Amino acid sequence: MTRWQRPLLLALVHTTAGLLAAASLAVTLWGGLEGRPVAVAFGVLVAFGELTRWTGTRVREAAPIGAAAALAYALLGEAAGEPTRHGVAQVVTVVLVATLIGSVPHTARGRGPTADQLARRTLSVGFAATCFQPLYNQGAFDGWVGPAHALLLLALLALTALFDAVLAAALAHARTRWPFAPLLRDELRGMLGIGAAVCATGAVMALAVAVVGLWALPVFSVPLLLAQLSYRRYTAVRATYRQTIASLARATEIAGYTPTGHARRVAALGLAVGRDLGMTEPELTVLEYAALMHDIGQLSLVDPVPAGATAGLPVPEQRRIALLGGAVVRQTGVDPAVAVVVERQADPCREQPLAARIVRVVNAYEEKARGAGPGGALTALEELRLAAAGEYAPEVVASLARVLSRDAGLLAREHTG
Repeated sequence: MTRWQRPLLLALVHTTAGLLAAASLAVTLWGGLEGRPVAVAFGVLVAFGELTRWTGTRVREAAPIGAAAALAYALLGEAAGEPTRHGVAQVVTVVLVATLIGSVPHTARGRGPTADQLARRTLSVGFAATCFQPLYNQGAFDGWVGPAHALLLLALLALTALFDAVLAAALAHARTRWPFAPLLRDELRGMLGIGAAVCATGAVMALAVAVVGLWALPVFSVPLLLAQLSYRRYTAVRATYRQTIASLARATEIAGYTPTGHARRVAALGLAVGRDLGMTEPELTVLEYAALMHDIGQLSLVDPVPAGATAGLPVPEQRRIALLGGAVVRQTGVDPAVAVVVERQADPCREQPLAARIVRVVNAYEEKARGAGPGGALTALEELRLAAAGEYAPEVVASLARVLSRDAGLLAREHTG
């Protein structure tokens, strides 16, 4: 996708979602609400889901209860044995209005849903409703009863989840310019976690309301609410874990072994290179932790390396520092994969895992470019390209050049931060 096509994709998605929302609202206002108690009940649940959404945390589904209720309403055919007659337009209108109402407190604090999130919710719910409501209202699913109806809902939800994953990956690609395939792979992998729980709860809600009525909504929301609370605690633990690693990484700065912010800059640039090379989220996590702690072996040195610049040291000395760093990392209880990356960052590039190659290249670049003036970045990059064969991985150097070319503003802030 070319540079001019990315803004076009964002505009196309947002415009499509806006047109769908506007048309749905107009149709609903003109014809009125069909099945008002059912619409209000689902709207309240969607709004409640938005009120309890995650804020300040990057998760694939920030409001799982709201998403499950929205999908259940899109695939609802009966309520307490009575057929429903709401169509696609009413589904989109109820879900969008409830989402906006539930988001008011978060928006007031500057943490409301983004335009991409609202577009995804609108288009995904509209997609699910379009696949089900017109055919159901025409009687096409009259023969689908019992297990067949449940399988039908699950199939439609799986199709909707796939649509949403492709949409999310496309939006992320357009905004970040990271490769599309790894983004889609991560989105699909994320469906196995909270995404699967959302789809399953949406199917169960639709089936239960069809039999016992609206009382099923609060009952079947409780398991997902408990799962959301547990997952929130898990993300808080992970955030604390990362902060602990970042604090350990700053030990070399506090002790005067490395310049202030060096580990943070290497981690930020390393993540950008890792994404450009298509690393998955778990691999990126290992890369980030290793980049933050890559210099921790210097704490074992009696005489600090001037400015912490290990890239210019003899290879045996680099390996000794790397092995010392790996030993320190292993004692902290961090994932052993992080210790492996730290230990092997000074090995010949052909023998290194990808994360170690990235840390080696980015660390060398940051050391060479540091304080070299306006042309320092280009000079450092050229030095890496002209280095002896096997010293730096060529594919990583090429990726670094691409990242520097397209993200020059961000990386300039990192170097001055």
